Order: sequence, then C-alpha cells, then structure tokens
Amino acid sequence: MTQEDSQEPTWLELRVEVDREAVEPVSELFTRHGYQNGIVVQEPIMDMLSWDEYVLDPEKPVTLLTYIREDEASNDSLRAVREGLWHLGRIRPVGEVEVTRKREKDWTDAWQSYYRVMRVGERFVIKPSWLEYDPKPEDIVLDLNPGMAFGTGLHPTTRLCLRAIEQRFRPGTRALDLGTGSGILAVGLAKLGAAEVVALDTDPVAVDATVASGERNGVAEKLRVGQGSVEAAEGEYGFVVANIVAGVIVELSDALAEKLGPGGTLVVSGIIEDRYDEVALALAASGLTLVDLLREGDWVAIVAERR
Repeated sequence: MTQEDSQEPTWLELRVEVDREAVEPVSELFTRHGYQNGIVVQEPIMDMLSWDEYVLDPEKPVTLLTYIREDEASNDSLRAVREGLWHLGRIRPVGEVEVTRKREKDWTDAWQSYYRVMRVGERFVIKPSWLEYDPKPEDIVLDLNPGMAFGTGLHPTTRLCLRAIEQRFRPGTRALDLGTGSGILAVGLAKLGAAEVVALDTDPVAVDATVASGERNGVAEKLRVGQGSVEAAEGEYGFVVANIVAGVIVELSDALAEKLGPGGTLVVSGIIEDRYDEVALALAASGLTLVDLLREGDWVAIVAERR
C-alpha cells in the first residue's frame, strides 16, 4: 500500500436483507446514521421486460445499503445501527447486517455497479456518464456521475421528484433545490427551462458534485450552487423542491412556505408513506394547499401550492 493509499478515506458499507414490511423502519434507521442520509434500496427483480421495465418479486427480501465514513464516530454509528436492527428484528424478519470496509475508489466502483440507464416519467432519462445511450428527440438526458454525493435516481424519492417536476414545472420560473445531493433535480429543472436554479446542500461534497453536474450537462450558467440550508436561499421562488427526510421537512415547513412566491409550487419527498399525515399537516399549518400525491412503493412525494 502506498502512502497515498493509506491516507485515502475508507468507508463501511452496511448491507442487510429485510422483509418488505421492514423496509420503512430500516430505511429510517439507515437514513439516520448513513452518510448524507443516503440509502440504496435494491428491489428483487423477477423478470426484466426491457431496459426500463421490470417485474418485482414480492416473495424475496429487499436489500438495503448505506455507507458510514470510517472515523472516530463510526463505531458509535455502527453500534446504533446494530442495536436498531436487533429491535426491529423482534417485529419483522431482518437479516444480519454485513459490514464491508471499502476505500473511496472501491466505494465509487461499488456505486457504479448499481447504475443503469433509467427512464423517469415521459421525458427524463438518467444516464450514468460511463454508459452509452442514444437519445430520442424528446428525451431530456441527465448525465450523472455523482461520485460521493447521493441523489442518483436509484432511490424512489428521486424519481418521484423528477416526475413531479416534469408535470408541474413551468419554463422561465426561478427554482430552489434544497438538499441537492448530486444535482440531479437542479439539472432537470435547468434543462426544463428554469430562469435560475439555486441548489443548496449542507455537505461540501454535494456542492462540488452539483457544480460538476451542471458543467457536464451544459447548464452551469443557470445554476447557483452553495453550501447551506433554506436560510441561505435569498428571495422568493416559483418552484421549490426538497428531497430530504420527513422530520426535516416538518421542521422546515414554515421556512419552505415563506420561500414560495404567490402561486408557487413546493415538491417534498424523502417521505415514508406512514409519515405522510405528519408532513401533510405541517405543510397545511404553514399555509400551503396540498394539490397532489405521488407514490412509488412505500415512498411518497407531496405537491403543495401557495395560493
């Protein structure tokens, strides 16, 4: 091992197979402790119909993964995950967590093995930058290489947000992408004709990834990328998207509502279906009108408007 290799950050990959009914609580647990609240949900595929259509096998377990950076706090995080899984395993079938140490390059290579070209909605196509795709005239291709940032299109909540954006976004609108991750939603908004997209994330890795995504997709001039949360977003927006987690959405509901201009649209996701009522009540209490609900599996996205 070279000196450079010894200084390279290492990561702990946590992998567990769970009963379908346990996906929600284990996802919450992994989100709480995983790097940048990120998880991978690997549904068991029974039959691949085409490159973007498949049939799930409801009898097989679902595999969940997350990553923890190996540092002085990783043992505490790993202990908390093991304890949480033990308690959840008393209620539903939950397998033993597998922990694998990975170098940063291995981490990235592991992520790449999960990727494929993926159509989302009518026009969006998520294309990993190392794969080939011949686009159709109406396609909006999102060329993605997120590196260490989350927001890959692998998670249902990202796809739900893209579908809501495709259905609701109006060209020429100023937009805010809160918790931008890889920048996938910000790039999608820009390619749909946003006047400007402010993309914010508390993680500097995500900020760098979003800047690179804007350049790779030819929309860098439309993106204003920065580190911070909703308080760093200046002015009002006609469209706001926040793909984070339910608890944070509830906490920020007033601030998100204040960022919407009259007639503005808010899309929030990262919400397990069982927490829909909690988030919906918080948004309504902030003066917003709920106008749509999108579902994929156990996950939902809420569309609200300031009227």
